[in-house]
Amino acid sequence: MSHTPDSAESAPVSFRSEVTVELVKHSAADSDVLWAARVSTAGEQSLEELQKDPERSKGLINYLMRDRHGSPFEHNSMTFFISAPIFVFREFMRHRVGWSYNEESGRYRQLEPVFYVPGESRKLVQQGRPGKYEFVEGTPAQHELTGRAMEDSYRQAYGAYQEMLAAGVAREVARAVLPVGLYSSMYATCNARSLMHFLGLRTQHEQAKVPSFPQREIEMVGEQMEAHWAKLMPLTYAAFNANGRIAP
Repeated sequence: MSHTPDSAESAPVSFRSEVTVELVKHSAADSDVLWAARVSTAGEQSLEELQKDPERSKGLINYLMRDRHGSPFEHNSMTFFISAPIFVFREFMRHRVGWSYNEESGRYRQLEPVFYVPGESRKLVQQGRPGKYEFVEGTPAQHELTGRAMEDSYRQAYGAYQEMLAAGVAREVARAVLPVGLYSSMYATCNARSLMHFLGLRTQHEQAKVPSFPQREIEMVGEQMEAHWAKLMPLTYAAFNANGRIAP
C-alpha cells in the first residue's frame, strides 16, 4: 500500500491497487432477525428464549430466506468506512434502497493525490460480447502500458488541479480536471437485506444461482464487506449461501 501524504498541496502523487473497507459500527446479529420474525406470533422475547433452541432458530432463518420473507432481515444496521476509486462509488451508489451514503467533498477540502493503478493480478483483456464475455490475463506489455499511461495522466491532471488552486480557482471548479481513478472515501450504512442485494450483483460466487459479472474493483469492496457481515450474522450468512445467494 502506498503512503498517503498528509498534505496534498506539496506531496507527490501516489498510487494504490487495493481498496479499504472497515466496519465502523454495527447493531447486527442473527437474533435481530429472530426477534422481528417471531413478534407477530410470540410477541417480544428475550435473548435467552431465542437461544434455547438453536436448531429451531437456524431453521426459521433458513425458511425466511428460502421463501423470501425479507422484512425480518432489515432490523439491523452496519456502517462501513470505504476508500476506493471514484468509479467504484459511482457503481456503488446505484444501490439506493436500504443504503445511506456520505462521501468526502471536493468542494470543501483539497483532494489528496492518491490514484488507482491495477495490480498485477488484475485481468486486463475483455473477450466476447456484452452479457457473454470474460476477462483474461493481460500481457506484460499491456500491464506496463496501463500503469505508465495511468500514472502519466494522473500526474498531469493533479498538476493542473494544483495550478488552478494556486491561482485562486475554487476547489469545486478545479476538481473537474481530476479523473475517476482518484481515491475517495465514504461512510456507507446498510442492513443485511440491502447488503445481500448488493452482494448478489457485485460478487461472483460458486453458490450463486444467478450469475453476476461485476467489475473487479467493486467486487473487492463487496468481498471485504461480506467477510465482516459473515462474522456478525453467521446463521443469516449461511442461509444466504445455501439458498443461492438471492436476497429475500
